[in-house]
Amino acid sequence: MPARDARPGRRRVRRGGGEELRVPEAQFVSYYGRPILKAPVWKKDIAAYLFTGGLAAGSSLLAAGGQLTGRPALRRAGRVTALAAVTASAGFLIRDLGRPERFHHMLRVAKLTSPMSVGTWILTAFGPAAGIAAAAEAAPWLPERGLPGVARRVLSPAGDVAGLAAAAVAPALATYTGVLLSDTAVPSWHEAYPELPVIFAGSALASGAGVGLIAAPTAQAGPARRMALAGAALELSGSHRVETRIGLLSEPYRLGLPGRLLRTGRALTVAGVVGALVGRRSRAVSALSGAALLAASVATRFGVFYAGVASARDPKYTVVPQRERADRRRTTDAG
Repeated sequence: MPARDARPGRRRVRRGGGEELRVPEAQFVSYYGRPILKAPVWKKDIAAYLFTGGLAAGSSLLAAGGQLTGRPALRRAGRVTALAAVTASAGFLIRDLGRPERFHHMLRVAKLTSPMSVGTWILTAFGPAAGIAAAAEAAPWLPERGLPGVARRVLSPAGDVAGLAAAAVAPALATYTGVLLSDTAVPSWHEAYPELPVIFAGSALASGAGVGLIAAPTAQAGPARRMALAGAALELSGSHRVETRIGLLSEPYRLGLPGRLLRTGRALTVAGVVGALVGRRSRAVSALSGAALLAASVATRFGVFYAGVASARDPKYTVVPQRERADRRRTTDAG
């Protein structure tokens, strides 16, 4: 039922004698002008957290690829970026929580049914591994004698093990935030539960590839180019599905600020991949392509975030799908 304060629209209805009456259009506004759902209290810090977590995951996978294929520049760039990004990610999360001890309190239990609890433990497992791997990159600068020499000899193999451990955790770090969003009651996040982890996985791979294209010589950037192609395929296919599969709830992903951000992200992703493949012999073109992929990841994460917020604020995205589900149930029961 529309609210009592529904405003008159322009819809015309004919009665038996041909008379036309103007009937008020239904406005999905709840009592006292309050939304049906409480919009997420998360701020921009969480949108930034989504990006930096994905960047950390993608960079650690890039570093592992560089490590396993003997590309030191790629390995070094990935490890350092992974540590910086996961540190920033933890900072954004703690800032949103309000007090640092709240993060610590979440480690008192491990609740597999809670994406937030699982995510906290993923960050806790990933961070130290990424830190050891990044610290190992400083080993060649240490003196060869004395205690620093012992640290130099220990850090290198420890960094290799830690780098692979971080890469093993990276897929969970890249995708759990998609599960976290879809586990909420926010309509356009909740209904996109199959696509959000795919989009975030692709975005993480593309951002990690961007780091490699910027930091590594073109001769060592082969794994980064392949990562960019794989990440773009996942991200673009997931974005297409989320904008076409869920009916009315796809609107927030296409309209307003979220729509502009997501369209920009897609354009930058395509430009980054094309530049990475075409400019494989040009360091400048590779760097520009990497920057485009990083910017695309930012736009995609913020676009998804704001699309969910928009769907929670407008009551029609809650009411209309509920009515459609009720109608389908009645039709099924009647059949």
